[in-house]
Amino acid sequence: MNPKTLVGQLEYLKTLFLNLDLLALARNFQQEMMAGSGGNSSLKMLPTFLNKPVGQETGTFFSIDFGGTNVRLQIVQLLGRGLYEIKQSRSFLLIDPSGLYNYTSKQTTAADLFDFIAHRIKEMIDPGSTYLLGHTFSFPCRQLDANRAVLINWTKEFNTAGVEGHEVTGLLEQALHRNHMVNIKPVAIINDTTATLLTASYANPRAHIGSICGTGHNTCYIEPKDPLTGQSMIINLESGNFNKIPLTPFDSMLDQSSEDPGQQFLEKAVSGRYIGEIVRLILGHLISSNLLFFRQIPDFMERPHSIKAVDLSCFLEDRTPHLEKISQWLNSNWGIFYSSLEERQALKTVAALVTARSAQLVAATYIGILQQIDPELRSDHIIAVDGTLFEKMNSFTSHVQEILTGFYSNCSHKVTLKLTRGGSGVGAAIAAATTLHDGESSKPTV
Repeated sequence: MNPKTLVGQLEYLKTLFLNLDLLALARNFQQEMMAGSGGNSSLKMLPTFLNKPVGQETGTFFSIDFGGTNVRLQIVQLLGRGLYEIKQSRSFLLIDPSGLYNYTSKQTTAADLFDFIAHRIKEMIDPGSTYLLGHTFSFPCRQLDANRAVLINWTKEFNTAGVEGHEVTGLLEQALHRNHMVNIKPVAIINDTTATLLTASYANPRAHIGSICGTGHNTCYIEPKDPLTGQSMIINLESGNFNKIPLTPFDSMLDQSSEDPGQQFLEKAVSGRYIGEIVRLILGHLISSNLLFFRQIPDFMERPHSIKAVDLSCFLEDRTPHLEKISQWLNSNWGIFYSSLEERQALKTVAALVTARSAQLVAATYIGILQQIDPELRSDHIIAVDGTLFEKMNSFTSHVQEILTGFYSNCSHKVTLKLTRGGSGVGAAIAAATTLHDGESSKPTV
């Protein structure tokens, strides 16, 4: 195959992106898990100090879901038997669209930010009742115990002063006290990955792995016997930082231009935030080689992250005879009014290669976890997954399932992928419930 032709380049890209040794990747991931407890690993293996729920926890809890500029507050009633009811739910923005305030800027203090959240909580609660509060805080933290976590560093373009290096629950408690809200008691702080697993395992005890496949990527699991306690515990892998994966030249280009070069290699290869950018870099290579769109090079193409994961879904779901949907996308997004069918097919092929590799890498990490916790697959396991990549990109989800089915063959019925939507708020409430003693219930007390 001539590498100087478009067909030849696409064949070369297939060897780069799809010639993966899944078993070797799974073994590498398992080895990193085993090495993680000693600190010599790309996986942080962070203890959450929480066990999985039994599904019979009951009571009414307050939850905060703080993972971006849109913060959600909920009052959740756990009914037992894996059932729950959301009694109230409100969301608010930390950045005012009209520019009146921005609680994510470096000019804003920790007190400003958490006082703002406290004021919003006050609007929802009965002042004569007492609530236990669970907090899903989806930023890199060093967990001290179930209710204490130190923010290592802000991500997602947050720059609020006085939070990095500080214990987050303490900052929230101070704001609650400043606002005379002694009836709210924070008892648990987790991230969105742990929240997803808690939500799924509350409904089904076979849920042993929780994962986020969306803008970012991370996975947690239930360690059957944690060395710290001798009991089972949810471990946050921070798996997006796994670095024992083969990198293509396009991965290296993306990494060098990223905010954190040399880190988060797996996340940069699989997550919704980055897979569109990998496709853009590949297309840029094909265009500069005069193999694609040589008649019209789009200026928009030069802009980083100008291709999103949702665009890849558009390409992959185009089943029209002449790929008219891709033609329309090129017209409206890049101003390309003429493209050949071969060029449109190439665009779809590149999107398929990058998405398929993403699914293969994610599936390999799941296999690595299962090999660690149940090497003979004696039990049934549910992998609870949240995130737009898993929910809305059908080709990604089906590919992950196909890989697991192929790997486990006759035992594949023992491994189930389960979409677990919106677990961050409910998971925080469940985390709060697990801090109670066995059989104890939490009710808003007057």
